[in-house]
Amino acid sequence: MTRIRTSRLPSRSEPKRGLRRLSTLSGMRQDAILRRAEFDDKVINYWMVSTVIVCVITVVGILVLPILLIILRPILKRYLDRISCELTERSLILRKGWLNRVEKTIPLDKITDLAMFQGPIMRAMNLQGFKVETAGSGGATTGYLVSMVGIIDTMAFRDAVLSQKDAIESVGRPATPPPPSREHGNDLAILHEIRDILTRIEACIQSGDENHD
Repeated sequence: MTRIRTSRLPSRSEPKRGLRRLSTLSGMRQDAILRRAEFDDKVINYWMVSTVIVCVITVVGILVLPILLIILRPILKRYLDRISCELTERSLILRKGWLNRVEKTIPLDKITDLAMFQGPIMRAMNLQGFKVETAGSGGATTGYLVSMVGIIDTMAFRDAVLSQKDAIESVGRPATPPPPSREHGNDLAILHEIRDILTRIEACIQSGDENHD
């Protein structure tokens, strides 16, 4: 009598379990979020005022200005909801965009400057912004510059980024060699004295040879 060996087909839940494990492992490799920026709703008014100023300057902008005032606020509100700025253990992650999403991950050890700026309109609305500059972002071929406006307590967020940057750089910074001890200095002085004595002896020998000649 012939026996037929049967194998158990994998259930549909098994692939899902494998994917769940992979997602868990990939999540473990991500850096922890140390601080998440919150944005002030007044930045919408800042964007609207800036847009109105640009429209007033241009002739075409004056024609479309009434329509923009109607549809612009809902669009900017949706745009603001899509902006995020997160500080992790090793990088600064910025996301923005509504239709076209843009995400930039900036390593903290690559940041060269985090400059604050505040124009007259921003000052009137009590808003601040900062620019993230990396190596070569000032017109060179490498690096880039990112600006963010409207973060609540911008100065505190900037200080947190710089503090974490200093913490990373201090870990990779080589230790300062200890100063030479007093005994080491005495040994060097003795060696120098021995060298001078040998030099004088050699000079005397050479002068004696010349006199014999």
